[in-house]
Amino acid sequence: MKQEKLADLLQCGEDLMFGQRKLKSKLKKSFQCVFEGIAREGNPICLNQIYTELYVTAGGRASVSDQHEFMQIQTASRNPDKGETKITHEQIFESFPEKLRPIRAVMTKGVAGIGKTVLTQKFALDWAEDKTNQDVHFVFPFMFRELNVLKEKKFSLMELVHHFFTETKEICEFEKFLVVFIFDGLDECRLPLDFHNNEILTDVAQSASVDVLLTNLMRGYLLPSARLWITTRPAAANQIPPECVDMVTEVRGFADPQKEHYFRKRIRDEEQARRIISHIKTTRSLHLMCHIPVFCWITSTVLEEVFKTRDGKKLPKTLTEMYIHFLVVQTKVKSLKYDGEAGLDHWSPENRKMIKSLGKLAFEQLQKGNLIFNESDLEKCGIDIRAVSVSSGVFTQIFKEEKGGLYQDKVFTFVHLSVQEFLAALYVHLMFFNSDVNLLEDENSSEFEDFYQTAVNMALKSPNGHLDLFLRFLLGLSLQSNQTLLQGLLRKTSVSPQTEISPITINNTSNYIKTKLNEGISVDKSISLLYCLNELNDHSLVEKIQESLALEQLSADELSPADWSALAFLLLSSEKDLDVFELKKYSASEEAFLRLLPVVKAANKALLSGCNLSEGSFESLSLVLSSHSSVLRELDLSNNDLKDSGVKQLSAGLKSPNCKLEILRLSVCNLNKRSCEMLSSVLSSKSSVLREMDLSNNDLEDVGVKLLSSGLESPHCKLQKLRLSGCLVTEEGCRSLFSALSSNPSHLTELDLSYNHPGEAAVKLFSAKLQDENWKLDVLRIEPFGERWLRPGLRKYYFKPTFDPNTINRQIKLSDDDSRAVHVREDQSYPEHPERFQDCPQLLCSEDLTGRHCWEVDWSGWVDVSVSYRGISRRVERADCRFGGNEQSWSLSCSDGGGYYVYHQKKRSFISHSSAAPKKVVVYVDYPAGSVSFFRGCGDALIHLYTFSTTFTEPLRPGVGFRVNFGSDLKHLTKSC
Repeated sequence: MKQEKLADLLQCGEDLMFGQRKLKSKLKKSFQCVFEGIAREGNPICLNQIYTELYVTAGGRASVSDQHEFMQIQTASRNPDKGETKITHEQIFESFPEKLRPIRAVMTKGVAGIGKTVLTQKFALDWAEDKTNQDVHFVFPFMFRELNVLKEKKFSLMELVHHFFTETKEICEFEKFLVVFIFDGLDECRLPLDFHNNEILTDVAQSASVDVLLTNLMRGYLLPSARLWITTRPAAANQIPPECVDMVTEVRGFADPQKEHYFRKRIRDEEQARRIISHIKTTRSLHLMCHIPVFCWITSTVLEEVFKTRDGKKLPKTLTEMYIHFLVVQTKVKSLKYDGEAGLDHWSPENRKMIKSLGKLAFEQLQKGNLIFNESDLEKCGIDIRAVSVSSGVFTQIFKEEKGGLYQDKVFTFVHLSVQEFLAALYVHLMFFNSDVNLLEDENSSEFEDFYQTAVNMALKSPNGHLDLFLRFLLGLSLQSNQTLLQGLLRKTSVSPQTEISPITINNTSNYIKTKLNEGISVDKSISLLYCLNELNDHSLVEKIQESLALEQLSADELSPADWSALAFLLLSSEKDLDVFELKKYSASEEAFLRLLPVVKAANKALLSGCNLSEGSFESLSLVLSSHSSVLRELDLSNNDLKDSGVKQLSAGLKSPNCKLEILRLSVCNLNKRSCEMLSSVLSSKSSVLREMDLSNNDLEDVGVKLLSSGLESPHCKLQKLRLSGCLVTEEGCRSLFSALSSNPSHLTELDLSYNHPGEAAVKLFSAKLQDENWKLDVLRIEPFGERWLRPGLRKYYFKPTFDPNTINRQIKLSDDDSRAVHVREDQSYPEHPERFQDCPQLLCSEDLTGRHCWEVDWSGWVDVSVSYRGISRRVERADCRFGGNEQSWSLSCSDGGGYYVYHQKKRSFISHSSAAPKKVVVYVDYPAGSVSFFRGCGDALIHLYTFSTTFTEPLRPGVGFRVNFGSDLKHLTKSC
């Protein structure tokens, strides 16, 4: 018996080596040489020679996106390496520290043409060439488009493998080996994939439909030891239940260094490659599209030809120009290669007919949302199948050859979605220009203006923006410069007197788009329309905003909806990474937030502190957090009136599986115990990745902290830093915290309980744990502490500043008790002193501020309420010594008729708040945090006006000043009204 077992083992080993060798040979033959861009056309290129490492990230989620892929590219292009785990193709099945179980099934998402297929081919080739993953015994790459044609047939899993890979027919027990199945192109799958109703299958020898085999393989019922790699476009990601996927990765295409690397490898002429790279960098829309490898191929193909024929003069700058050149190049190649017509008119009748037929197919299938077509689709559009497979330079034909010959069904697709959209637009343009046939509406109109306005309206009605790029191409085709390139195609056959599109028509179309931008359309639609203006060479809106920003004269109150859209477009199109977006730079208002929402979504860090956001804002922000395309990782909402309703809206987004937020700041947001309950549910959510949370200066009290503690003790909570400074916490609340952290001590490293009243016993409890090796806590802030800090709101920090008599300008008169200052005409008889303000009617107070301090000011007339370094100038020009006119002071100007302004470094910002009674201002300084906040009102009824954020370098002093109104006065109050 032992000898028989040994013989079996030896035979098994021989079969393994024999099958491996044959399979590797087949994969090398299949993948060592590839055809860039056009399958089965041109000269094959060595994959290892041209392969450029793609940017692949791990840790995403299999969420669906119905957003146009161009917008997804734009999102992916921003800040590609912030807070994400970058992996290479050979690491695709490697476990990461946060993964508690081995990786069995991986889903890789990516837009069309981004490089998913090449990535899987490189994985298989490296394995076949004995370079990587040699612990794997077999790699079986499948394509869903190939599996589709087996829809009606039945196989066992073993038969299916042997059907495609006859080299392994001697292997019948794959359970003994480590096998990798690659399923490429889930978005092209036409199988039901009915995970809920398909029968359960565990035997690899049992026959079933391909659909049943795949669902059981993905669920792990069939061959549970196997590894699976599935690729898909984002829109199809939800076809597989999330529990069947252990890790989601995303192909982001080429990051900027990889773009350059690609062009330098593809273009041998170094100077030409340098000029091409430089041109792409200066043209934002082209630079953006070059994240897609296929577009890099299109771009290099076009620009190489332009350098040959035009010596690099007038390179294409818009997408429309690039795709027209691409079409011209491919038509010339076809004419030269198959028709032998070098130097003759490449717009031969045959070529014109082919382009028109392809355009018809592209447009009709785009309307249906189809990206893959069969032979009958082509025949309906008058396309000769044999002509396509032999001579078309813009079409890809994919078919599978097996023992019995070719499958009867062939599958067709354009090399990229953008090529389909361009040809669709070209077809619609040709039909209208040549034949006066308007394919966009039932009632034909021969007016170009009506034609383009109809196209704009159609694209705006599209719920997912699937006509956005089509519209850009259609409008771009209206320019005379682009029509010149297509002169052979534009041949008028109708009797219409219109033979060209006039500049007036183009100008009117631009104005129509600007009108639409002012109608309150969605921000995504607005940005799409601005790209359309770019195709029409109309940059007026953007240039207007650029000029205002350069002169620092951007006035939010004067911006129209179109201007806001232009600002968002400008920020999103900037070459600078949106690492930090601070809304107050543009306007601290809810309107600005809603108008610039795409910028918030594209930023890694959004500073929205003190921007007067309301419940509607938080609902929109929640949608941003739950969006699969958001990259937001840090959010500061301090000094906004969230209350419970705002936290409720926000929590929905924070608990979304798509939320990537790691840092959340909610200081001074009027939160209470109900808010804590909702935030606790966020912390205990499986999907939460929050690492840091600041709830300082909210009246949470012990009840709220106790509710929050239930989230902290959850095993899903990964919080590392928690700030509860100034939250009315006593010993009872601290004990709840201590108990929670004792249950889950492995994450929290920093805890701030300053400005509370924890009691000696709680202080000792926490202090002792700083030495405990089982606790991660290494930073504990408790001081200052005591009963005095249990006053609600900011009142705990109240004090009464004292006017410093040595700084008072002679046009300021103090009351008998020195509590009120009045601006007067007559100079007062104050003695000479080096610290006295000589030119400006203002004064400083005596107290140096280095902690948290708050005071109230009762005012009338026109006054400046300020904080300043002691060293502010006393004897220079007025603008330099006035509060807010320099780097050393921060000021709020209050006037009876003019509202509020803030000043710093001579920069003034208007605050859209009424200055009506009560004329009281509250100033709150948090010196360690580097903030100065101004509120209007008194007591607990405070309305936030503005917060300066900086880093202080010396102690601050309160200051007050007066403007031209004699009789203006100001009084410091000792306590809240």
